[in-house]
Amino acid sequence: MSGLRISAGPFVYGARFEETKAAKTCAAFRRRLPFAGKAVHVRWSGEAVWIPLGDLDFGVGFENHTSYPAPGQVILYPGGISETEILLAYGGVNFASKMGQLAGNHFITITSGLEHLPELGRLALWEGAQEIRFDVA
Repeated sequence: MSGLRISAGPFVYGARFEETKAAKTCAAFRRRLPFAGKAVHVRWSGEAVWIPLGDLDFGVGFENHTSYPAPGQVILYPGGISETEILLAYGGVNFASKMGQLAGNHFITITSGLEHLPELGRLALWEGAQEIRFDVA
């Protein structure tokens, strides 16, 4: 199973798990599907929305981690220096927190609806938190 449907604000995106590059992160997230939360605009990282998850423990370490996710890439920061979070890039990103630069596990890639990602970012920035939900496609 690698197909996902991401509903964020008024938009729907097709996506896939990065099974071979982030197998443990994909498996941990898959166990929590469907997964829902609120996406807010990032503060320090650039053009992205994030889902703050506090001390939620996915039980994974770092794999396929990056500080520079490309538009349409979804990363999971498993916690440590900062709180656990999921970040969805819609433009240029240098993943960071108030503690400094971070790296997160790239485990999902959006495959359709990419043209609507910048609008999701604008909605989160100017209108506030947007509902987001990950489901099996």
